[in-house]
Amino acid sequence: MGLEGRQPKQVNQYDKVLKENIEVILPGIMKHVVGVEPETVEGLPDGVQHTRERRPDVLRKVTDRKGNTFILQIEFQTRNDPEMVCRMAEYHIVLWRKYKLPAKQYVIYISEGKLDMPEELSLENFYFRYHLLSLLSVDYRLFLESPRPEEKMMALLGDFGSQDSAEVTNEIARQVIGATEGSLNRQRYLQQMRILAKLRKLVSLNSSNMLWGEITRYILEETDITTDPLYQKGEELGKAEKSREVVKKLLALKMFEDKEIANLAGVPEAFILEVKTNLKRRKKSR
Repeated sequence: MGLEGRQPKQVNQYDKVLKENIEVILPGIMKHVVGVEPETVEGLPDGVQHTRERRPDVLRKVTDRKGNTFILQIEFQTRNDPEMVCRMAEYHIVLWRKYKLPAKQYVIYISEGKLDMPEELSLENFYFRYHLLSLLSVDYRLFLESPRPEEKMMALLGDFGSQDSAEVTNEIARQVIGATEGSLNRQRYLQQMRILAKLRKLVSLNSSNMLWGEITRYILEETDITTDPLYQKGEELGKAEKSREVVKKLLALKMFEDKEIANLAGVPEAFILEVKTNLKRRKKSR
């Protein structure tokens, strides 16, 4: 995907989230972002790969409601690339040669910062133009209309308008969690939201802010130890055990540094180290 220009680990994270969810989020992207209303959509093999270093992010044969048939190509981008217009022109020629159908090509910018890429190439006897769009110009509430958590997550990359970003982000997190069944799925979507939030710089160590509030609330709800014997033996023991379980769940998410976990769980960093040490000992004793 068009996520180059960042550290390899970051690229892999963003790339992985989009690849895992592309089939689910594509209808919303087509409707709310590129303005395509398909009657039929047909997947195409990555047949242009042998001429390109990169696979297209999205490549579909589409017939819209007016009966027009064309090739739809969508690329996601996290940085301004001055060569993007040349890349898209190369794709256009290869797609025409292979399918003999008109191509509608869109580059969707999914990051913060000013969008600054050339959209057209004008040379003697040659003119080309593609469509350059930004998710920051799309009302985030449109993505929340979907019942699917994967599509709701894309609201994190939308336009919040004049609304408080912390309140909006927590609203999105609440809706994603509410639309998700199963603890493992919730953990997966929380991880993905964390990654997408980094694109918008929505992640903060302030536990009362951004995604932190909803993540902590979810984990506390999932960690009900009021029926545990330890809790019944004494409230302080119960609190310590609950903190331990919260820390274990946060560690299992593999989303946070020790300092972040300590801030979320309301415990000292030494407590995090103690829990990690005990987990390692248990793993070795198995």
